[in-house]
Amino acid sequence: MKILIAEDDNLIRKTIEIKLAKDGYEIISCSEGNTAMDSIREEMPDIVLTDIMLPSVSGLEIVSAVKDITAKQIKVIVLSTMGQENIVEEAFRLGADDYMTKPFSLSELSIRVKKLIHSK
Repeated sequence: MKILIAEDDNLIRKTIEIKLAKDGYEIISCSEGNTAMDSIREEMPDIVLTDIMLPSVSGLEIVSAVKDITAKQIKVIVLSTMGQENIVEEAFRLGADDYMTKPFSLSELSIRVKKLIHSK
């Protein structure tokens, strides 16, 4: 199972990478939106974890594009400090499968990833 992480905060991205790699997943890591979009098209990951606020292409744009490109086969979890109701609603409207507000527990993230994998 491949997971793409699109997160511009190096510490958060590396921490997630380590946890999910220990869980046995193949990790694709991106620090900005354009690279994430290219990697999604090339790698076709099973799950995308994306921050909302990314350089070049926003996380919401990634959610929308992933769902359009892949006919909703790739699951998406949005990770953001932005917990405003309208942002959360927009993420789900665009096709996000889950939404976690930062800071979050790595154990909880791991559980949510496993849940999405089993729902495929």
